[in-house]
Amino acid sequence: MIFEDLPTTPTSEELIDKAFSRAARAGKAKGGLEAQQSMLQTAANIISDNLENVVTAWPDFAYEDDVHPFYYEIADAIVDVDRLRQSLSETMWASRKAREIHQEYQPKLRKTDIDTARKHRKQAFARLADIVEQIDDELLYINESRNDLRDLPEINPDEPTIVVAGYPNVGKSSFVNDVTNARGETASYPFTTKGIGLGHFERDHIRYQIVDTPGLLDRPPQDRNEIESQAVSAIEHLADCMLVVLDPSGECGYPIESQLELRDAIAAQFEDVPVFTVANKVDRAEHWTADVAADYEMSVETGENVETVLDAAVEAIGYEPELPFEE
Repeated sequence: MIFEDLPTTPTSEELIDKAFSRAARAGKAKGGLEAQQSMLQTAANIISDNLENVVTAWPDFAYEDDVHPFYYEIADAIVDVDRLRQSLSETMWASRKAREIHQEYQPKLRKTDIDTARKHRKQAFARLADIVEQIDDELLYINESRNDLRDLPEINPDEPTIVVAGYPNVGKSSFVNDVTNARGETASYPFTTKGIGLGHFERDHIRYQIVDTPGLLDRPPQDRNEIESQAVSAIEHLADCMLVVLDPSGECGYPIESQLELRDAIAAQFEDVPVFTVANKVDRAEHWTADVAADYEMSVETGENVETVLDAAVEAIGYEPELPFEE
């Protein structure tokens, strides 16, 4: 996942302390003018290199090749991507400025007396420290963003993906767990306390991803906050097929009319992908409160038609992997 290996970003104080303490050790290893030159070079290099490394560790949000639209919108739902890009830009500016200060002062440390050289080196150190302190807020925001994004669930937006939606307790999680033949992986996004369910299964040697989105697609759009709405928009980039699971028996605690309204809202938002209405609990059809015109009926509890629903989703996706020899 593109955010999990992001390094910790140092504070301005930590970076200054690191640069100047290393510089002091470098100066002790030499003498005279050479010591002053070595101290300046060491301090400037540490500051410039560390700041550049902070920036280059991040993907470039300006290019789709670096950040898939799914992850871009997920990131923007959690942090302010524009603010983050600005912070990274300011940090790169400071990295370059540190090198400029080194280039400006290094000639002044040659062919002069030691007292003058020491004076110039101290001036350079003061300017280096000032540059780093100017971006203290930027470094803090970059590290906060890193902490917010690095633990996102590892969803692969390049794998064919089925997204399962519907009200709570209609059987979504049980369906995901059943078709993946294991307990689905669960991890929490910062915008939902319930956790995203994620599982995988194979058909004809192709791995499919199946996602349950509690806290996002289990209530009407008007009940979602701004962050959750943006997260749902991100899911649009992920879904290759939507399964909207209904409980016509009403045992889930929600009337079928409300469930159908949610289904219609999801179908309207995900109009570019196949959306199937799946009525669950067909084994208790005698308790159904209404005749639902579903695309498929199944019972996760008994296994009836579960594979049929899954096969229909796979067929609707129609995924064909790119072969290495294809142009």
